[in-house]
Amino acid sequence: MSDRKKSSLDRILGRLDNLDTVNLANLVQRLFKERRFLETVINVVQDGILVINAEGTIQFANQQGCRLIGLKEKDIGKSSLWKIVPDLTRTLELSPEDGRTEPTVISREVRLTYPENRYVRLHVVPIEGTPRSRKGRSYAVILTDVTEDKLSTEELIESEKTSSIVMLAAGVAHELGNPLNSLNIHLQLMDRLSTKKADETSEKFEKSLDICRDEVKRLDRIISNFLEAIRPSKPNFKPVDLLAVLEQVLGLLELEFEEKGVQVEIEVSEKAPSVHADPDQIKQVFFNVIKNAVDAMGKNPRLKVFLRSDEEYVYLQFADSGKGISKEDLSKVFQPYFTTKEEGHGLGMMIVHRIMRAHGGQVGIESKTGTGTVITLQFPHADRSLRLLEN
Repeated sequence: MSDRKKSSLDRILGRLDNLDTVNLANLVQRLFKERRFLETVINVVQDGILVINAEGTIQFANQQGCRLIGLKEKDIGKSSLWKIVPDLTRTLELSPEDGRTEPTVISREVRLTYPENRYVRLHVVPIEGTPRSRKGRSYAVILTDVTEDKLSTEELIESEKTSSIVMLAAGVAHELGNPLNSLNIHLQLMDRLSTKKADETSEKFEKSLDICRDEVKRLDRIISNFLEAIRPSKPNFKPVDLLAVLEQVLGLLELEFEEKGVQVEIEVSEKAPSVHADPDQIKQVFFNVIKNAVDAMGKNPRLKVFLRSDEEYVYLQFADSGKGISKEDLSKVFQPYFTTKEEGHGLGMMIVHRIMRAHGGQVGIESKTGTGTVITLQFPHADRSLRLLEN
């Protein structure tokens, strides 16, 4: 067999046979240094790098690779990539059972949910020098975190959609506002005329007039609330006690709770620190979340509210006993005009999401059909919120 046909490993082993003890020791020391150098270089790379075999067992992982998939160093060589990220078996098309010949390079973009939600672009390349058969082949997996790019694109699309809605809504509000003003003027005229009537129709006339007045006021409120929803004012930040605001909102809904038999439980793990927020906007957030929960509940309605905090955030969770939200609808909850209610306008949760973002917070939602929904509001502590706003 010529040297050209021999593998690199065969040539190295052939040379090792001719080395004495001193030169062999020098070679081992040099190889060790080179290995340490390569490991250092690989660990500072911002992409995750894995080496897996055909069964998905992770044989090597750099620090970023471990971080992206939540792998502990002690589990390298034991854990299977298929078990850590089950979707990758199908996405990468590397299942040993499929019997197909894999392409030279496989590229996919997947969403990982562990250890946290993120989007990752994968590049899988068969490693040269390993057996060509599926059973013995190893693969290099490059993981690139594209979460920020993905979210930026989604935010841009959402912003463009919202801008279109704002323009449309402003035009609709203007068109509605003009006849409302005219109607209001004529109602005032009718009011003056009604005082001159003394016959039996006067009472009916006055009653109809009252209905017209109420409807005008109602339409005016709808337009005002709608415009405020799509063009929210800048938050007026001040120290806020979330528990106090929550109790105010629960007080406003007390009669509705009694009518529908809603049982409300509040669990506070400890006295939560104040947050830097706009109390009126936070009141709107709580009202929208609780109202949605109440509307979604059927028999034996229960609403549990949990308040807790850690070193950086205050968390408020609302868990209802409603019918839950399907997996298909869950991703649409924060979209404008999306609603699962017959009479809903689909702006409530969009407003919640927008206000929380303006406060440097986040909204989380977990739900399963038939088991209810949990909404988590995450507020930064007052000092952390100020730092975020300054930046």
